[in-house]
Amino acid sequence: MDIRKVKKLIELMEESDIAEIEVKEGEDAVRINRYGSGVVATPVAASAGSAPSGPSAPKPSASGGHLVRAAMVGTFYRAPSPESPPYVDVGDRVRVGDTLCIIESMKMMNEIKADRAGRIEAILVENGQPVEFDQPIITIS
Repeated sequence: MDIRKVKKLIELMEESDIAEIEVKEGEDAVRINRYGSGVVATPVAASAGSAPSGPSAPKPSASGGHLVRAAMVGTFYRAPSPESPPYVDVGDRVRVGDTLCIIESMKMMNEIKADRAGRIEAILVENGQPVEFDQPIITIS
């Protein structure tokens, strides 16, 4: 799907009261949800083999902390660029709306924000690794 079309959809959503929209164009699909003051573009369909499976996938924390899950299929990045420090480290305090990481999907960089205040208990994915939709990526206690 053309990035200009996705940007236009985001602009239209920001100008209206629409909370969510899904558009399918051939095999391409995109779902855009409004979360608070931001908008996140989420691909609906993923190609086979785009994310790890089996025993190499990290296990969620057993401590009972709040799991932040991947909102889309893509590549997990802890920092905005290779030279930059990570958004968060284990032990950092975060507030609602703080950026935790980026998931690159369909050549778009999507910031994943904290939906709860607390302390970063665990980062469950290695930098640069692929993630699946709804995969636990960070634990906040």
